[in-house]
Amino acid sequence: MRILLLVLLLTLSGFAGARVEYKEFANAEQQQAYDDLISELRCLVCQNQTIADSNADLAKDLRRQVYEMLQQGKTKQDIADFMTQRYGDFVLYNPPFKAKTGLLWIGPFMFLAIGLIAVFVFVRRNKTRAVAPISAERQQKIQSLLEKGDKS
Repeated sequence: MRILLLVLLLTLSGFAGARVEYKEFANAEQQQAYDDLISELRCLVCQNQTIADSNADLAKDLRRQVYEMLQQGKTKQDIADFMTQRYGDFVLYNPPFKAKTGLLWIGPFMFLAIGLIAVFVFVRRNKTRAVAPISAERQQKIQSLLEKGDKS
């Protein structure tokens, strides 16, 4: 019984190290701005997660930095501008349309258009391919083979 209890306690002790981040805000608008920002900023370590979802040390630092900047009275736009100035447009999940990010926005449509054009050309080429007429000699040979098949 003691061994079972020890195993149970050791199994559950893994959860003891898990922490919940708690931030105190002056008002609901700050809380909403914080939630929006950490959901819009990409974790530069994980790259497919927001800093809200990531447990990487850099994501924790960025969450802390966003919190501190909000406490200093900075706006969402100020914080987003600071992050993009420091880390580039990649830090945003929805990067703005610029010359640098144009390929990200236009690329999928270009590939779709190229694919549709390729399919159209392929289908059209196969449709217009002329069928060579069968010579009279060959037609007689086919007819004789068909007649042999009917007799057997």
